[in-house]
Amino acid sequence: MKLHTAIEEIHLRHTFTISRESQDVVRVVTVELSDGDLVGFGEASPSSFYGEDAEGVQADLQLLEELAAGADPLHYRDVLEQAADILGDRRGALCAFDTALFDLASRKLGVPLWRLFGLDPAGIPLTSFTIGIDTIEQMLSKLHEARDYPILKVKLGTPQDIEIIRQLRRETDAVFRVDANCGWTVDETIEKSAELKALGVEFIEQPLPPQELEAMEEVCRRSALPVIADENSVTPADIPALAGRFHGINIKLVKCGGILPALRMVHLARTLGLQVMFGCMIETSILISAAAQLGPLADYLDLDGNVLIQDDPYAGVENEAGRLVLGEGRVKRR
Repeated sequence: MKLHTAIEEIHLRHTFTISRESQDVVRVVTVELSDGDLVGFGEASPSSFYGEDAEGVQADLQLLEELAAGADPLHYRDVLEQAADILGDRRGALCAFDTALFDLASRKLGVPLWRLFGLDPAGIPLTSFTIGIDTIEQMLSKLHEARDYPILKVKLGTPQDIEIIRQLRRETDAVFRVDANCGWTVDETIEKSAELKALGVEFIEQPLPPQELEAMEEVCRRSALPVIADENSVTPADIPALAGRFHGINIKLVKCGGILPALRMVHLARTLGLQVMFGCMIETSILISAAAQLGPLADYLDLDGNVLIQDDPYAGVENEAGRLVLGEGRVKRR
């Protein structure tokens, strides 16, 4: 196999703000893994929160060139175990390589990944559409743009969180989910959970900073709404400690290192009675399409990173107002 990498800039439709940062442009690393005439596509959308950037991920991928050159893509489990040994905890590069390898293997076998894993695309949940933090007026404007989506994920972590949801609720009967991105305290979460439940919110994602994991026991016990781990749910090794502290986990391919560790996280979560959501960063249709292949394994989906950008260089799984159409799931450059 031949490994080709590139750093690409993608631009958001609106400035995307969460409790700790704002973004207008995101730099992703894309991979083309070729074997003869077939090409598999992979991607990483690295985050400084997890200590990675595009240049570092691209440099890490170069460490896998020799492995790729002598590997059979259909031996993807063995190849990915070797890649993990080489890269260690550099999960952005592992994600890009993993997703490209799985895509290539599925093309060689002539079946989409969901079929390879024995999944039924009819069982895929609807995905949410995310509204970032902004003025209430701008958030209302974004809400109207997303009026066809039945599930909305609203970023919170401001002094006017309840008022934001109250104003948005006046405009729609869509299902709301909220994500504080580590921006709340224990008492704040418990107090807001009751008000948010009354406003028709389904669950709260990552209210506390990840280092306050012990405090999540009280939140989990007293919250009026389920709480879903994100920043505390990074790799399979994190999952056992989340039982009794969260009701579910958010799996992002670029955080955990790709499809293979994501599958391990699903099985661990189910064993421990935790719900499963697949989420995303701001990323292209490459990574969204890869995660969507696992969608039938999830209770919830938040795979909208590609529809939040204005210049996606790739086409893949279609998002029809929150319904992801898996089909053959083939990614291609536009």
